[in-house]
Amino acid sequence: MIDDAYFLEPARWEVDQADLRAVRMAVFVVEQAIPESDEWDALDAPSQHLLARDAAGRAIGCGRLTPEHTIGRMAVLREWRGRGVGAALLRSLVEQARALGWPEAVLHSQVQALPFYARQGFEPFGEAYDECGIPHQRMRLELTTPEPPPAQRGNAPVRPVARVLEATSRDEAIAAVLALLGDARHTMAFYTRELDPGLLDAEPVLQALRQLAMRGRGAELRLLVQEPLNALRDGHRLVALAQRLPSVIRLRVPLEESDRQYTAAFALNDAGGYLLRPLGNRYEGQGCTCDPGRQAQLLRYFEQVWERSEPAAALRLLEL
Repeated sequence: MIDDAYFLEPARWEVDQADLRAVRMAVFVVEQAIPESDEWDALDAPSQHLLARDAAGRAIGCGRLTPEHTIGRMAVLREWRGRGVGAALLRSLVEQARALGWPEAVLHSQVQALPFYARQGFEPFGEAYDECGIPHQRMRLELTTPEPPPAQRGNAPVRPVARVLEATSRDEAIAAVLALLGDARHTMAFYTRELDPGLLDAEPVLQALRQLAMRGRGAELRLLVQEPLNALRDGHRLVALAQRLPSVIRLRVPLEESDRQYTAAFALNDAGGYLLRPLGNRYEGQGCTCDPGRQAQLLRYFEQVWERSEPAAALRLLEL
């Protein structure tokens, strides 16, 4: 299960500089003996930062996305290594880069960390080089998938008009999900930690989900739920709807640790639309009502996890 001993949150240099500096000082300057004058650079202020914090709120790890489309300054305090913090940080930064439309993500890995980044799909390129006395290797990960050709005329369905979806609050996230539900022909897919309380149990969203589920032949709602017992314990209203319509609303639980540690959440329809929230416990996210290439990329990952998951037995019909 997801390690509740730590969590991730976005950070800004002008607000969270002390915490970001503390982690990087401990890892790079003290532990690796990198000169402090080489650690801070002009990219810190304009970069998008991510912090990992322990349950008490203390900073234990960090990373950043730079305006140069690179991932960097990945660091985790020694006592927190081996617990998935670094992988969670990297996956979240990659999803943020995807949401920003980056075609690829590039990073400069210390040679000893190459296996870690390779496990996340990064591939080396170019020659190794020395930086601050430490061997480094550039690595990259392709983030975009070529968009399939436009639908043919005739019986092929007409795509909805492409409209950017951006959520910075609960109300905007609800509006984005409603837009996807409104465009859906027959199916929706959701990757979520606890059924997104406050979002998927909002009354207008529940109504739209119910309408899609009752649409008839071909209607299907699939949800991957990392923590189903939390949703059941909290009385999530979508659970009751799923119990009444088990043949249409299907819930599965990821089994593999990497799938359960996945930090993002997303919603997909069958009309090329998606909404991706890089941190699934927050409402902030981006998407589009019609971006078949990006939707297909997320759907491929969803299908892979769906196949290696199991039905959410705990959410089957109970005494209501």
